[in-house]
Amino acid sequence: MDKGKSVVAELAASFSVVRVAPRQNPKPKSFLPSPSFYSFSKKANPRKLVSLCLGTLGQHLEDIITDISEFAALFPPHIKLAIMSIARRRRLLNDDVLTSLAESSWEILDISGSDVTDAGLATVANVCSNLRAVDISRCDKITTAGVSEIVCHCPSLEILRCGGCPRSEVTARRCLNLLKPKLNTLEEDSWEELDTLDIGGGAESLRWLVWPKIDDNSKETLAAECPRVTVNPQPSLFDLSGSKVPVEALASVPLDHSVVEDIDPKTWAVSAAPRRPVAPPNPNAPPEIPIAERFRLAYVEREARLAPKRAKRERQQRRRAERDYMMNDIDARSIALAAQASRNLRKS
Repeated sequence: MDKGKSVVAELAASFSVVRVAPRQNPKPKSFLPSPSFYSFSKKANPRKLVSLCLGTLGQHLEDIITDISEFAALFPPHIKLAIMSIARRRRLLNDDVLTSLAESSWEILDISGSDVTDAGLATVANVCSNLRAVDISRCDKITTAGVSEIVCHCPSLEILRCGGCPRSEVTARRCLNLLKPKLNTLEEDSWEELDTLDIGGGAESLRWLVWPKIDDNSKETLAAECPRVTVNPQPSLFDLSGSKVPVEALASVPLDHSVVEDIDPKTWAVSAAPRRPVAPPNPNAPPEIPIAERFRLAYVEREARLAPKRAKRERQQRRRAERDYMMNDIDARSIALAAQASRNLRKS
């Protein structure tokens, strides 16, 4: 494991410093058109070295996920965001992983379909106060308490994705009051003292809400009380207000697609099996028998159970051999008949 940590440390150092070798002996410019000028198909660009390293790291993420807090500080923020996106796709994202990788410079947070709870979301909301797009869809363990922390500590929140599963749908309906802009009741002596206080509340910066299965009542409530919020925007150049629909607000595109766009999808092709919780050891329990001792005791028990059957089988085989010998050998048969005749004479 120490060797693996050293390799991860070297990989993190390579992420932080990227050097480009100077070009030597540049070729003279040619005035002839390039081959791509004649071809209509566009070739895919080779993947970056950083993306290849992240792909290798993501394929073995299960081996280091338990100790990720020890070397997470070695990675730059954008690499941490990519590792979190890979962990989410491999079903490894939980509160411990999220809080270990969280960075204050993050602007997007995609935890959809993960095991993150309100506690982990609250911790990240305090650290990542510059979030402008959050995806909490298909999160069974996120409730209104976690959404309240995001709305309270992230004033720049513009895009929110929710719903996708029964529990998340219920959470989305209960969070409507949190998304409505409102005025706080303040008691101060003069207007000058209100400059440093938050007069407004709610999701004031929210402009895009991605909720695919929104019910009619919730949609009417948002249209009446939050007219600036566009629900489920469609892919187009401009919306009704004339502003461009951001890619992060499209339900067909994952929120963290731009983070892992250059990484090989084979990195998260195999999902990790859910880890079984390990029960704490009981101090009053007897010491566990080693596996070698278990095999030895099982062998001794089997030998003791089969010993009577083996003795009976040996006796039967011995009697059968004696009978065959008496029937096939003439001398032995004559001796047996003579012995039987002598016994009959003695009885008479």
